[in-house]
Amino acid sequence: MNYRESIDWLFSTQLFGIKLGLDGPKRLLRQALAYPSHGVKVVHVAGTNGKGSTCAMVDSVARAVGMRTGLFTSPHLVDFRERIRVSGEEIPEEACAEMLTALRSLCESLDAHPTFFEITLVLAMQWFRERECELIVLETGMGGRLDATTAVPADVCGITPIGLDHTQWLGETLEEIAVEKAGIMVEGKPVISSPQEPSVERVLRMEANERRSPIHVVSEPLLGYSLGMPGEHQAWNAALALECLHALGIPMNFESVQHGLSSVQWPGRFEVIELDGRIVVFDGAHNPAAAEVLAKTWKARFGERRASLVFSAVATKDLAGLGSRLEPLAQEIHLCPVSTERAVMPTELSEGFAGDAKLHASAPEAFCAAMQGDGPVLVAGSLFLIGEIKAMLRGDDWRSTEQ
Repeated sequence: MNYRESIDWLFSTQLFGIKLGLDGPKRLLRQALAYPSHGVKVVHVAGTNGKGSTCAMVDSVARAVGMRTGLFTSPHLVDFRERIRVSGEEIPEEACAEMLTALRSLCESLDAHPTFFEITLVLAMQWFRERECELIVLETGMGGRLDATTAVPADVCGITPIGLDHTQWLGETLEEIAVEKAGIMVEGKPVISSPQEPSVERVLRMEANERRSPIHVVSEPLLGYSLGMPGEHQAWNAALALECLHALGIPMNFESVQHGLSSVQWPGRFEVIELDGRIVVFDGAHNPAAAEVLAKTWKARFGERRASLVFSAVATKDLAGLGSRLEPLAQEIHLCPVSTERAVMPTELSEGFAGDAKLHASAPEAFCAAMQGDGPVLVAGSLFLIGEIKAMLRGDDWRSTEQ
């Protein structure tokens, strides 16, 4: 298969849905010879908000000290290859096609066909092994205990702030969700956590104790360094990232840490660009806790300036919780569906906002309307929304995935 054909096949495997469990990914990793080589270190990060940013920081600082790194994250915004990077470079199309062709043959020989996410994880692990990565950084897809990434044994586990999200899969309470996130912990291996709600921290300490894993909760944000990503919360993510690297015994100095943290970028997380003389901010905040952080970061950057808000969300999200936090930032509100099966229609989205909103048939239509106004534009509520608009701006095709 060429690259386009291989990606078409991979996206077709979404028909097999989401399967939570480790037997399938373990079997596929084993048969594809994709487990890490001896001596390769693995950092595994779970949590509700900040996983991607923390993983990007771990990766960037490790590269700054001279390590060859493999970074696996999800979802992608525009290009599938964003998910798999070696030393900051996306997997090449040719290598991606070649490896997916072989994986297709393997998958079709199995009794139970692997899922999109399981295949993507194994593709990443094969590429990291081929490129002889010294450090692998894995972001969980959803939850932790039964997430496919947990099939790869970690040397240190990082847990970012835990909140209410994916409740239909992970549980209705913070404590239930914390148990699922704690499922990434490995017997005897260190656990580093961001500050948590007291009930969540209790759960994490109990789960770590049961596994005889030493646990450390970050007590203060990282100060004295300039960060490539704005927001006070990123100083906490940076502290978590450095503690994970310390736990691995990776030597660092001020210069390497400064270079790694100042150069890191993570698209879609309070990402500020200038377009046609307008400031546009992309932020994938899709739960109330993330929206609250977005609002705080917005006010620190723009003060009382209000935005033309372009908003969308997918099914099961807390629309009222999102709307109540984002509406104070908006001078006008543009609502639209995203191109995914779980899209919420604008009429339903409007129920999350107290004031009037303009309803649009598509994300590009909503964005173009917002660009006709004055002041900054804020695109928020869904990474699917950001991906669709970014693809439009780049003139690229965009394909959504629930995984």
